[in-house]
Order: sequence, then C-alpha cells, then structure tokens
Amino acid sequence: MTSPTPGPVQPDPRLYNEDLAPAAERKWGTYSIFALWMSDTHAISNYAFAASLFVLGLPTWQVFLSLLAGITIVHWFMNRMGHAGHRTGVPFPVLARASWGVYGANIPALIRAVMAVAWYGIQTWLASEAVVLLGVQVAPGLAAYDHNSFLGLSTLGWIAFLLMWALQAVLLTRGMEFIRKVQDFATGPVVWLVMLVLAIWLVVKAGGDISLTASLTGLGGGEQLHQSLIAVSLTVATFLTLVLNYADFARFTPDHRSYRRGNLLGLPVNFTAFALVSVLMTAGTISVFGQAISDPVQVIAKIDNPVVTIVGAISFVIATVGINVVANFVSPAYDFANLAPKYLNFKRGGMLTAVLAVVVMPWKLYSNPVVIQYFLGALGAFLGPLVAILLVDYYFVRRGRIDIDALFSADEAGEYYYRKGFNPEAIIAFVPAAAVAAVLALAKAFKDVAPFSWVFGLAVAGAIYYLRTAKDRKGGEPMADGPIRSRSVKSAA
Repeated sequence: MTSPTPGPVQPDPRLYNEDLAPAAERKWGTYSIFALWMSDTHAISNYAFAASLFVLGLPTWQVFLSLLAGITIVHWFMNRMGHAGHRTGVPFPVLARASWGVYGANIPALIRAVMAVAWYGIQTWLASEAVVLLGVQVAPGLAAYDHNSFLGLSTLGWIAFLLMWALQAVLLTRGMEFIRKVQDFATGPVVWLVMLVLAIWLVVKAGGDISLTASLTGLGGGEQLHQSLIAVSLTVATFLTLVLNYADFARFTPDHRSYRRGNLLGLPVNFTAFALVSVLMTAGTISVFGQAISDPVQVIAKIDNPVVTIVGAISFVIATVGINVVANFVSPAYDFANLAPKYLNFKRGGMLTAVLAVVVMPWKLYSNPVVIQYFLGALGAFLGPLVAILLVDYYFVRRGRIDIDALFSADEAGEYYYRKGFNPEAIIAFVPAAAVAAVLALAKAFKDVAPFSWVFGLAVAGAIYYLRTAKDRKGGEPMADGPIRSRSVKSAA
C-alpha cells in the first residue's frame, strides 16, 4: 500500500516572508557573480591594502603571490558556502537556523548586521568626502561651506553625505534584481577602465622603469616571509563577512557552475589582477612623482587635470557605492527581516540599515581609532567561529541534507527548534571560540598573532561543534547537487 503524499506545511509567519523564502527566480549567472566580486574588490581600501604591502617592503612579485594565496583560500570558502546557498535557495539568516535554531539564528544575523551597519555608514561617508572634493573642483565657491561644523560635519559635508545616502537608498529599495543589473554594467567595469588607463599612463610616464623584484625598504628575507603570511591571513579576514552571508547571493544562481565560475573569475583571477595593477601603479608613482602614493584618488589629483579629476572621482564614488551595496547592505537587509519577518521585508530591513547608518554618525566612528580597533575589531573576531559552525553543521553534521520546511516551522517538535528555538551546541561552540579570537585580536600581548585570530576562532568553534554533535551526524549517501525541494514555500525547485 502506498503511503499518502504529505500535504503542504504552512510556514510560520514569525519566520517567513517572501524575501526569506527559497528564491523563486534564479538569474544570477556566471557574469553576475563575477560582477559581484568586481563591485566588492574594486575599492579604494583594497587598492590601499595591496599598495601598503609594497610600501612596507615586499617586492611586487611577493605581494602578488601573497594576495593570490589569500584569495585562493577565500575562493575555497566561497564555493563551500555557495553550495549551501544554491541548494537551499535561502538567505544566510535562514540557513543559519539549521545550526543555531529557528530563533537562535538571530544571534549570528545580528552580529553580521551590526558590523554591516557600521561599515555601511563609514563607506557612505567616505564616498561623500570624494563628493565634497569633486564639488569644490567643479565649483570652487562651495569651499566656503566646508569650514563650519554641525555634529561633526560641515554644511557641504552634510549635503554630500545625504546626497550619497539618498542615491544609495533609491538603488537599494529597488530589490535584488535591480542591484544585479546595476553591478553588472556599472560598479565593477567602470573602475577597471579607470584603473587600467591610470596604470598605462603611469607606466608610460615612468618610461617602463618599474621593478618587480626590488624591496622599497630593503626588508629582510625573514621579515618578508612574516609579512607575506600576514597578508595572506588579512586577505581572508577581509572577505569573511561575505563568506558568512554568501548564501544571500548564491541562492539566486541557476546551477552550481554559475557561482563556481563566477567565483573563479572574480576572486583568484580578478582580485589578484586588480592587486597587481594597484602595486604597479604605486611603484609607478615613485618614478613619476618621486614618492609612493597608495591612494588612487591622490594619484588622480597629482595629474592636475580637471577632467581627469572629475572622471576619476566619479568612478571611485561609483566603486564605493558598489562595495557598500554588496558587502554592507544586502546582508543586514535580510538579517533585520529575519528578526521580524511579519513586519520587515528586504526593503524595510534595508531602509532600517540606512537609517541606523546615519544615527551611528560614522565619521565619528572612523575618526576614533579606539572605537574602530575594539568595537569593530572584536566583532570581526567573531566571524571565524560563525563561519565554522555553519560549515561544520552543513557538511559534517547534516551532509548537505536540509529540511526546508522545518526552517520555517516554530513547532516545538520541529528539527531546528532545539530548546525554545535555540541550539545550545552552537552557543557552547561559539562563546569560547569568539572569546579566544577577540583576546588574540585585541590584547597587545598577542599583537604578533592578532592578524591570525580568525584562524584560532574558526578552529576552536569548528572542533567544539564537531565533537559535541557527533551523535547527531547523519549517515547514508553523500549530498546531492540539485536544489532541495519544499512542499510549503516558494522555490525554484
């Protein structure tokens, strides 16, 4: 006798809305994922990071190899998290319900959201600073409005900040599909074009006199190796935020090849190429201007051509908007929506992010090294443990088998309800691992290992969670590759 087919299971409104449901449309192909990484990597901060390694004393070839090694590790992590995002079709905070519990998932989601809100505000303010420079370049009379101060910003500063805030708000409230189209054709390609033109101009001006082997400071071999290892570790640490919530993007890919190929082109290939161009440009500034300049905006200003200054400033404003959308908006929009799905969807969660980014007054955060080091540094130390728990749970405990319907169920008998909606095993693994990582990251006594704090946090959390969930591990056949079907919620399956 054939058993009856189970009927639809209604998702709990406390856990469900259409934005949190499995992706109904999957239009993020290889190029969209590649463009996603262009938007994220073509930032002034990444340029400055690569250039700083050269200024520190690493020869160009060693900077290239260090960053290639780091981004290859990132690429591996992204493919692992991409598999989970594609198969389940759900965003990061919903995926985290499997390991943290249907309500416990708000813990990693809110940690990620707090980081994103702070950096969203900081990046918006940094972009507004470029707008101020651009405005004064175009209309010198505006400089008169840049000398007063209200809550830390001048009149011109406030106008520029609110202009950038409004521009991003319009973009962000249009939804993920609109974001995909903008990043595909604007944020990533534009910056590459400007960077290549600047690099060619510097190489020509320098007469090709750019060394790939010389150390700018004569750094010794042992110290070069040490700094190279730090560069590898910091490269991974920089991308851990997006490793954590990469499911937010991979959920929209039509097949595994799309995110894998996009990751390959956008990370090992594009990131290292961008870093190499950044270092070549910095080396070129020594020959052309007599000093190493690690800020591309300053390079543009040194050229002393109004047209170049305007075009360059606009391009880097676009780049900042691109990285802000990818790294600092999408995740908290979902994270806040996960907190109260009945009242907050993706757009409302995004607007909450934007409003909070003004409230925290990011220019004060950024100008206070203590706040940056201890507040954001401590939160950053939590990323390794959070990534470890998600990946160990998905690959070693569940072997890729997730019950999509149970992710949206608040039934006490549900698979992911655990104890009152929280999984104590995740908390037990997270707390000591995060404490170890935070101490290593922030205590001066451990400054030599601080760049590697995420490694310790990841290893400790992963080991504790793995050992404590031994009894729950599922046997049977290995995980399949296709999207997981759901009886109760919208899905591309």
